[in-house]
Amino acid sequence: MMNTPKAFKPALAIIGLIAAIPATALWAQGARTPYTVAETGRSFAALQEAVNAIGEGTGTIRIESGTYRDCAVQAAGDIGFVAQVPGQVVFDGGACEGKATIVARGRSTRVEGLIFQNITVPDANGSGIRLERGNLIVRQSWFRDSEQGILSADDPTGAVLIEKSTFSRLGRCDRGLSCAHSVYFGDYGSVTIRRSRFEAGRGGHYVKSRAGRIEVSESSFDDTAGSTTNYMIDAPAGATGRINDNIFVQGRDKENHSAFIAVAAEGKLHSSSGLAISGNDARFAPGVSRWSAFVADWSGDPLTIGENTLGTGLTRFDKR
Repeated sequence: MMNTPKAFKPALAIIGLIAAIPATALWAQGARTPYTVAETGRSFAALQEAVNAIGEGTGTIRIESGTYRDCAVQAAGDIGFVAQVPGQVVFDGGACEGKATIVARGRSTRVEGLIFQNITVPDANGSGIRLERGNLIVRQSWFRDSEQGILSADDPTGAVLIEKSTFSRLGRCDRGLSCAHSVYFGDYGSVTIRRSRFEAGRGGHYVKSRAGRIEVSESSFDDTAGSTTNYMIDAPAGATGRINDNIFVQGRDKENHSAFIAVAAEGKLHSSSGLAISGNDARFAPGVSRWSAFVADWSGDPLTIGENTLGTGLTRFDKR
């Protein structure tokens, strides 16, 4: 069994607190007004009504504990979607515009303490969040049992930050459609993921990002219970930044087990010069014996690969 480094234990403990709250224990949505705009004190029965009340302005929607089949489109403004009690707000299956529970195309979107689950849509990209424009911050949230956790369009001026969040049983590569992933970001300015957990994927990659800059740090990727999954981290268009101090465990059931981290596998939109990969622990799940590359690179750029702890059967670097 793999030991968890001391530096990760506080973050994983916080995530564990969220995971320990069963959905059946949460309040069901009834004839209530559970969405309150903090700045005005006004409460609303529907999430979209609260979003509309903020409009092009700035505001925080505080959400009472409960389970909701609700969704909203944020077309403008700077809006926070925040649980009154982290881990006790569940959005179950609701999707607006055939896309996601929260469709975000305002200036900025902040999500804290929410759970998104069981989201499916006709094009098989059902997500907790569909980010179409603007900045996104996600903290202490859980995305599970859906086609995708977070999916974005392109916004080279935008930034994404994900912290202390969990992504469980997401992704798919079936029905003759393009694959979905645990998270998939288009050509964004930057994507930063810290102290988060990815586990038990159902297809595709765990993190796929076309952003010009990527940071993934102090996070865990547990593929032990994964099914037909692919790479742990895929930067298909190349990227600078850093991937450091993470734990990676590759499971048995893979669509592609040839690499843990892939760089520029689909082209070279961005330079990868100086992409720093160090301080990571990578290995196969117990009972899995095979060969794989820790880093596979198609870019030809000079990556900076430092000290990483690699299990038996893993080669440090493979130029492709």
